[in-house]
Amino acid sequence: MRGRFPTLELLVFVVGTSTLGAEIAAARLMAPFFGDSTIVWANTIAIVLVALSIGYWFGGRLADRHPHLRGLCMLVLAASLILGLVPIVANPFLSLSVDAFDSVSIGTFAGSLFGVLALVAIPVLMLGAVSPWAIRLKLHAVEDSGEVAGRMYAISTVGSLCGTFLAALLLIPLVGTQRTFLVFALALALVAALGLGLRWLPAPAAVALLLAIPPGAIKGSDEGRVIYETETEYQYARVVEYDDGVRRLELNEGQAIHSTYRPGSWLTGNYWDGLLVDPFAALEREPRRVAMLGTAAGTTARQYARYLPDARVDAVEIDGELLDIGRRYFDLEDRPQLRKIAEDARPFLRRSEGGYDVIMVDAYRQPYIPFYLTTKEFFELARKRLAPGGVVAINVGHPEGSDRLERVLSATLRSAFANVARDPLNDTNTILMGSDAPLTSGRLLDASRSLPADLRPVAVRAAARLRPGLGGGRVYTDDHAPVEWLVDESLVEYAAGE
Repeated sequence: MRGRFPTLELLVFVVGTSTLGAEIAAARLMAPFFGDSTIVWANTIAIVLVALSIGYWFGGRLADRHPHLRGLCMLVLAASLILGLVPIVANPFLSLSVDAFDSVSIGTFAGSLFGVLALVAIPVLMLGAVSPWAIRLKLHAVEDSGEVAGRMYAISTVGSLCGTFLAALLLIPLVGTQRTFLVFALALALVAALGLGLRWLPAPAAVALLLAIPPGAIKGSDEGRVIYETETEYQYARVVEYDDGVRRLELNEGQAIHSTYRPGSWLTGNYWDGLLVDPFAALEREPRRVAMLGTAAGTTARQYARYLPDARVDAVEIDGELLDIGRRYFDLEDRPQLRKIAEDARPFLRRSEGGYDVIMVDAYRQPYIPFYLTTKEFFELARKRLAPGGVVAINVGHPEGSDRLERVLSATLRSAFANVARDPLNDTNTILMGSDAPLTSGRLLDASRSLPADLRPVAVRAAARLRPGLGGGRVYTDDHAPVEWLVDESLVEYAAGE
């Protein structure tokens, strides 16, 4: 067995690389359907660990029964073929899971757990069997057992480290999630085929052919046509155009609209209009400086350029490709008063000079929002970055009839601001505001008289809806902000009709 290629060390290294690379890619594969919250990551890590543990036990038994390299390489080859099929079958499979999620709201925990279990548990289990099997083949004397086991597991761990960084820093950004899976599957197939002999090379060639399959869309559009789609560094994004010329930006699973554009029009009839007028409930003059945390393709930024052109706007979006989509498809023109910033919202706010009259928070990524934008520490930071009399305005998306998230955010806002008010725009969106200045309908009505004519009715209707913030709820902190569980519970309650 000595001198035969590939060496067991190479086999173990490639398997370690592919196992952790597949784990990173699996979490990325799940994100468009269930988000990338700690719950999804916990499910992914847990399934991988359980599969590896069973694989270690299974591999030890197989090694004792079949102590030869051929059997080990056949196992790795089979695992590579299954791993290569994962991204091919994932989209239709996870789309069905999302449909079930839509209809019964079983929650992201159960949905993502089942998804990871069904897609990657088997190939990871098979790869977990490699290390104990390789140790059995490498071991020639009992007195060397400790050194051999330690060396092989060290090689496997180094491979895992390489796979983690290779997937996260190179493959996923450069070639996408689907081809990341296929690259690791191809590496496994090659090293296994070389161990089996040249006549097995058609197997990795078959895996290589899968690289030619273009990545599919995550979910077809029931209405309209998809005029652009891409997988960005952070998420799947697509632009859908309808017969009347309206365009909408959908992200990930497509359950929410993140930007909208109607040619020749600036008002939307949706929550973006509220973000435009509601801050006047606190402001005594038109805002001079505005920070938009979560700009997407720039619906509100475009509105500000139209109705409040003297305001300097910092449009912050963690996913810079969405700003490019806004420029290409949503009339988000380059203007002197508009600064587009591709950065995470909270780090940007921390290093900014402040002096904002309005800080808008619209950084939801369905079905979750970043927990660190819901905490007392975040709102205290926002307060420090406001000019005197400034206001924070938050788009709170929620299931119809559920106010649990809004109550939590209201309580947390009160820990940082003297006044909290709400504008319940529709059944699934509420604009929540915090300010040290009074938040009153009268001030909003006064401001409406000086607004452009087509914007005045929007402000008048908002003034009629304005109410004090809801009571109840607990204050979230950076240390404890279980927003994922809260949203999941709200979805389940909505599905149950509670």
